[in-house]
Amino acid sequence: MVGFGPADVPPSAAVKFVGAGTAACIADLFTFPLDTAKVRLQIQGEGRTSAASGKGTGPAVRYRGVFGTITTMVRTEGPRSLYSGLAAGLQRQMSFASVRIGLYDSVKQFYTKGSDHVGIGSRLLAGCTTGAMAVALAQPTDVVKVRFQAQAKSPGNASRYCSTLDAYRTIAKEEGIRGLWKGTAPNIARNAIVNCTELVTYDFIKDMILRSTPLTDNLPCHFVSAFGAGLCTTVIASPVDVVKTRYMNSALGQYSSVLNCVAVMITKEGPHALYKGFMPSFLRLGSWNVVMFVTYEQLKRAMMAVNHSSPAPL
Repeated sequence: MVGFGPADVPPSAAVKFVGAGTAACIADLFTFPLDTAKVRLQIQGEGRTSAASGKGTGPAVRYRGVFGTITTMVRTEGPRSLYSGLAAGLQRQMSFASVRIGLYDSVKQFYTKGSDHVGIGSRLLAGCTTGAMAVALAQPTDVVKVRFQAQAKSPGNASRYCSTLDAYRTIAKEEGIRGLWKGTAPNIARNAIVNCTELVTYDFIKDMILRSTPLTDNLPCHFVSAFGAGLCTTVIASPVDVVKTRYMNSALGQYSSVLNCVAVMITKEGPHALYKGFMPSFLRLGSWNVVMFVTYEQLKRAMMAVNHSSPAPL
């Protein structure tokens, strides 16, 4: 088997923290175009009001399907548009995934008080806790990432922001510091759901595979567990993810609240609007989970191997 074998000594919280952030950034590099396509499909049909002009800017380009969206973006905006907001995305993952994934095991042990028996309740509590902590830390990076991914670049459309730093400054200036924390409530709800479903499902499937099949704690086991976690997470979290994206990308005053955003979506576009962008969400989450968890497991083992082989200080 290619890769590092299971470590004899469990990785420390610091190793998990750094490994999770690094693995999430690597996964983002591979899957970012799918995430951008998902955002474009999710906001399509909302008839967004431009924060700069105050005028309605109904969707100028019609996106159809995952690969149709990607093809349209490349044709009308250039290939670089698929990675618009990548800098904010990587900032988000380093601060976000490090907390929600890297600290998950430590928080889980806290809730079980070190017991070897870990029930579903303790796993869910740990997932909710680290998910909420991550949002509290990384919300501004998420807002900027969504804004960049949502803006269509064309000769008739001026970009709202010229750089990541400009986006932080402009949002804070035009909407106040609260603008950088816009959509915190739906994001906490989304990430509590995503974190619980993703980490708990991965944890559960991995434990079940190790107990019930000949597979060992290695690449095939990690791959199957991660793919299952991605599928379950997409099905459960898609409606909250759509609302979060719409609300974060909305102009000042477009929606009076998160619930108003949901009501407007359902009234104008029907209940199926809550599952807009489902296929790119699944493709992105499934592939993201596979890349992230496989990389994370190997990074943990690599860092532990390096620590184990380093000479002890005199």
